[in-house]
Amino acid sequence: MKLYYSPGACSLSPHIALHEAGIAFEPVLASTKSHKLQDGTDYYGINPLGYVPLLELDDGTRLREGPAIVQYIADLAPTKNLAPAAGTLQRYRLQEWLTFIGTEMHKGYSPLFNSAMPEEAKNIFKDKLKSRYQWLDGQLADKQYLMGEHFSVADGYLFTVTNWAKPTGLDISGFPNLQAWHARVGARPAVQEAMKAEGLLK
Repeated sequence: MKLYYSPGACSLSPHIALHEAGIAFEPVLASTKSHKLQDGTDYYGINPLGYVPLLELDDGTRLREGPAIVQYIADLAPTKNLAPAAGTLQRYRLQEWLTFIGTEMHKGYSPLFNSAMPEEAKNIFKDKLKSRYQWLDGQLADKQYLMGEHFSVADGYLFTVTNWAKPTGLDISGFPNLQAWHARVGARPAVQEAMKAEGLLK
């Protein structure tokens, strides 16, 4: 399999999931700025939408969209417990988390990376994100991870987008449960491995 990624982008989420699952794959750097691969290949020819992540299976089938990709990866390694079994209520709880992270958190950060966005507008988005983090802080009050005692692919996704707080100037220091959770996820060997592979850690 091939994972098309850009360092620190939302593709870090499936990158983490692949390491957690122990699945062999080829990471392929796809610049989100130039939309070119390192060999000069036009990335739009691989993903017409131009963004990462994209997972290419051994038979050439391509999967887009991080939440779908991480569930696929989790199902390839069921003994790793990265996602509850399909059809169970807990699986829908996972999808609930992945949807929340994608629509409320991930997309909430997007305007903060837009250089054309006025600061006043950015502050509105920051306030919305902080209100969501305040709610998350409460959700994590008695949990090790989002789903309870076990790490899931939702944790990898939330960890990825929460890493964007610092570069966008979003202060989340006032959320102790979130901070403890972020440190817990960041200390996982698979997370460290994925971040080192992307040049995010030395």
